[in-house]
Amino acid sequence: MRPGSSTTSGEEKRMAEDGKEESVATGDSNQPAADLTNKNNSTMVEDGSTLLRRMEISVAEAEKRSGKNSVNMQETFTVYLIETRAMDAIAEGRNPAPDSLWRRYSEFELLRNYLLVTYPFIVVPPLPEKRAEFVWHKLSADNMDPDFVERRRVGLENFLLRVASHPILSNDKILYHFLTEEHGWKEVVFETGFQAKADSRLRALSATFRVRNPDKRFMEMKHHSDELQSHTSQLLRARARVADRLYGVYKVHGNYGRVFSEWSAIEREMGDGLQSAGHHMDAYAASIDDILEEEEHYADQLKEYLFYAEALRAVCRKHELTQFELEMASQDLISKKQQREELATGIVRTFSFKGMTNKLFGQEAPEQREARLKLLEEMIAEGEETVKEKTAECEEHVEGAWVDMQRFKEQKDKDLREALINYAVMQISMCKKGIQMWSNAKECFLKM
Repeated sequence: MRPGSSTTSGEEKRMAEDGKEESVATGDSNQPAADLTNKNNSTMVEDGSTLLRRMEISVAEAEKRSGKNSVNMQETFTVYLIETRAMDAIAEGRNPAPDSLWRRYSEFELLRNYLLVTYPFIVVPPLPEKRAEFVWHKLSADNMDPDFVERRRVGLENFLLRVASHPILSNDKILYHFLTEEHGWKEVVFETGFQAKADSRLRALSATFRVRNPDKRFMEMKHHSDELQSHTSQLLRARARVADRLYGVYKVHGNYGRVFSEWSAIEREMGDGLQSAGHHMDAYAASIDDILEEEEHYADQLKEYLFYAEALRAVCRKHELTQFELEMASQDLISKKQQREELATGIVRTFSFKGMTNKLFGQEAPEQREARLKLLEEMIAEGEETVKEKTAECEEHVEGAWVDMQRFKEQKDKDLREALINYAVMQISMCKKGIQMWSNAKECFLKM
């Protein structure tokens, strides 16, 4: 277990538990969003309860393996051991062995993609980075590096705890299969047909369109997500520069230690004091590796919200898409009704090719006009039904998304405040260690 990792899992579980308590406390306000999920039969019906209240979840360890991929080529990859245990057994005083299974990072990605498509109104928790970003140059960016794999293990556990404490996501059947069924899980996911929805969703979200009457709340939230991403990126870059500088300062003390040790060999009266001071300097210089590795934990907490910004933006983008589709359907309906009115009265209010041909070649025969009127009536009826469906879809998305975004903002404010305070406390502790080291060195010099 690496420095900081022993407490990380506990802290993440506590954070998830806090989120769980908040979600239970606000269960009534989440009801509109919950109603949306009842449409797709993908939830485990147990109102007012999250999976984390019924099951203990952890990603216990990571293991490197080798095997052949889909194109029959040899590859090396990492798998993660997921352990689950029913809370009922723990409450009854029994301590059964946990159920366990192995999952690859790509399977976590598949789970999250499924959740994104199935619950477009929810700010789905992000996965930890696949490859290290914003690292100080002494830290390895290799995704197979043991330290990085350990940090990613913690991040994957945090992802599962976030999802399992969410009032809606936690009751999804596919999530339960992911945690409990080692084989056949992917087939169950693909049977939902989410992949076709995902492809159409990606095409729609990447299309360029402009909403005429956007919801101001979502515009503000989109701006908030952009600022969150920008400020977090700047903070992580500054932190990487500070870590580089700090690493250099600590390693300079290693030079002090070497000089004092060599000096002590040629000084009889001052030798013991110089050698002791050199030992203090060496110990101080060596401590920076563990300190910065532990500090990386707080950087990972900031990175989580860097990736959360994109999830928040996706919800806003989905709102824009549903609003745009509603506006297009409404506009088409208005156009069809106008055509019906013009055809019924014979008065063309707007310039059209049809109006020009009527003037040049005369009016249509009564039978042709009746046939066109009948066709327009059918198209108008279909258009009214489409507008009704799009209006309901838009209203449901707005209602559910706004509830979840408010939940997310409360969680974000709490988590970032805690992470930044802990980071500040750690920096203060480091400074105190430096003062203590120089105080010990001073005592050594006074004894010479």
